[in-house]
Amino acid sequence: MTSTSEPFDFQGRHVVVAGLGVSGVPAAKVLHARGAVVTVVNDGDDARAREQAAVLEALGITVRLGDGATLPEGTELIVTTPGWKPDKPLFLAAQRAGVPVWGDVELAWRLRGPDAAPWLAVTGTNGKTTTVRMLASILTAAGLRTAAVGNIGVSLLDVVLGEEQYDVLAVELSSYQLHWSPSLRAHSATVLNLAPDHLDWHGSMEAYARDKGRIFEGNQVACVYNVEDKATEDLVREADVEEGCRAVGFTLGTPAPSQLGVVEGILVDRAFVENRQKNAQELAEVTDVRPPAPHNIANALAAAALARAFGVPASAVRDGLRAFRPDAHRIEHVADLDGVGYVDDSKATNTHAAEASLAAYESIVWIAGGLAKGATFDELVARSAKRLRAVVLIGADRGLIRDALVRHAPEVPVVDLDRTDTGAMLQAVTEAKRLAVAGDTVLLAPACASMDMFTNYNQRGDAFAAAVRELGA
Repeated sequence: MTSTSEPFDFQGRHVVVAGLGVSGVPAAKVLHARGAVVTVVNDGDDARAREQAAVLEALGITVRLGDGATLPEGTELIVTTPGWKPDKPLFLAAQRAGVPVWGDVELAWRLRGPDAAPWLAVTGTNGKTTTVRMLASILTAAGLRTAAVGNIGVSLLDVVLGEEQYDVLAVELSSYQLHWSPSLRAHSATVLNLAPDHLDWHGSMEAYARDKGRIFEGNQVACVYNVEDKATEDLVREADVEEGCRAVGFTLGTPAPSQLGVVEGILVDRAFVENRQKNAQELAEVTDVRPPAPHNIANALAAAALARAFGVPASAVRDGLRAFRPDAHRIEHVADLDGVGYVDDSKATNTHAAEASLAAYESIVWIAGGLAKGATFDELVARSAKRLRAVVLIGADRGLIRDALVRHAPEVPVVDLDRTDTGAMLQAVTEAKRLAVAGDTVLLAPACASMDMFTNYNQRGDAFAAAVRELGA
């Protein structure tokens, strides 16, 4: 098998699907339907895995539970779920045997039809989902048939192989997915930002950045980068793109030629206009972006850049941004109590996201903590200290944040709740309410993952909102 994106005949080929779950099961079914001899291997052997295995075995697909390490004899291709690490024995054996490994995104890319919709692709440490949904809203406002797909929760395989026809797709891609997508070639793409994340999976920041940068490979029209994050521009410089593909920056400041930016409260395009050395196009007002926090304005500019690269008019950018509503738990205003705002940004699961959230408010009672995932907090606390009225800490790794506060913000009052049960959130919000004064914002921006106390960040955010409503009542 080659590493190109040419159509491949799966008939009679021996293909291993690594992992069950959301992407593994549909991949196995698709490959089987195309005549491949499919073997699914899976590390786990629990009740859910056995249930999924039974469905596949009824179709004639071989499933090996509790054995995800051994490369079956005769394997010609592996299709993996995104979460499997590159250093797994299965992949090392495949590398020694010269067997290619694709992800589910690569498989979807290979299975596109000749008239398939082009992809406008988005990655970054934070803001991917919001940007993709903004982009889809803008494209819809332009009258284009589109969908927000990929890592956002909508399977690319389902979209590519479905009956519905699209003009263009807004595609969210994680670093995991990009690692296993050697032949992906987008119409245009953006890396929103880069900060340490998932380093346990990638092995190093350099490897993480390199996988993010894969999104620019082979771009046709525009590689969109963050002017304030030089690492994203470096990835553009390193990419091998089609002739004529342009580097387009976005900035919260006044844009230079070939950039989008902000001038006196207006989102402005100086990239996709005639005579961009002198001219600019007004796209929307900052107040059209919800919420108008700095990092969300950056998301809107990135989405606008991709849409403009696809030829969307300025009016559709404005209308699409006005129509967009952010998902829950992303800087979501819950209530005002006694002149204090309560904001749920439970989705801020790493330090980069939390710093962006903290930068949106002037005086904050910060609720933080959870699973640190190897993160350190000195830089976050040092940069945000002047905005902190007080801090309430929860979760298993709250001590790491407490120590950073001692070093960089010793004057800030800290309440350290030695609890990891779900009921701790009500106590945390109660303490925050006691510490806040009129004009403050009580901000849940944990800078940590949620799984020490909650099923996911959604449940954590719901607990925060429920606690606020209980205190308000």
